Amino acid sequence: MIHFVGAGSGAPDLITLRGKKYLEEADVIIYAGSLVNPQLLDYKKDGCKVYDSATMTLEEVIEVMKEDEEKGLMTVRLHTGDPCIYGAIREQMDELDKMGYEYDTTPGVSAFCGAASALNLEYTLPNVSQSVIITRMAGRTPVPERESIKSFAQHQCSMVVFLSTGLLEDLSKELIAGGYSADTPAAIVYKATWPDQKKFVCTVGTLAQTAKENNITKTALMLIGDAVTHTNYDRSELYNPAFTTEFREASK
Repeated sequence: MIHFVGAGSGAPDLITLRGKKYLEEADVIIYAGSLVNPQLLDYKKDGCKVYDSATMTLEEVIEVMKEDEEKGLMTVRLHTGDPCIYGAIREQMDELDKMGYEYDTTPGVSAFCGAASALNLEYTLPNVSQSVIITRMAGRTPVPERESIKSFAQHQCSMVVFLSTGLLEDLSKELIAGGYSADTPAAIVYKATWPDQKKFVCTVGTLAQTAKENNITKTALMLIGDAVTHTNYDRSELYNPAFTTEFREASK
């Protein structure tokens, strides 16, 4: 059996109980060494084989899985954050489907959640933003034109930008071209929930400057929108004494 496991956003104690259990039981662990906190490997049992996929191709990863499945071993494929976001898991699963191997997925705490926790931030504030866009800039891996930063910026909701720390000048230009003002609140969170986490609140117009001044070149998320500074939002109706819910009558 092959288990795709979300490692969480960085801190080793943010992995799920199920994910930790699989790590403890695994005969083989293939982990994304460029992104996953290596402290998570402390959970492995003696004799567990470990592969760092940062140096491997898809074909090499699949070959390890195939060899160990044929031996009846249990494999954990450990991905950063939650595997469903920029995890490149579908291509692995398609290959496993061709070979008839069973697999499942254990979700993890995504870095966009870890970044929010670093700032004690709520993305969905009433009358500010009720939606969150998770996206990335186009780089060596293209992004469909219909999903450009500029087009998403028209919605003026909360936005989290992955995999774009080296493109911040262009990111600011795209955000402004799409409708955000240069003084729209923004933040850069480096290695959210890791021991060396760093966080910087800035504006859309000062993203690149803030990163340069603080030597942030990779492993960071950019958060965009008025929710970053959490001002001028409406109170939630759910806890309003004048609002009736399924569980509570409104106060008179």
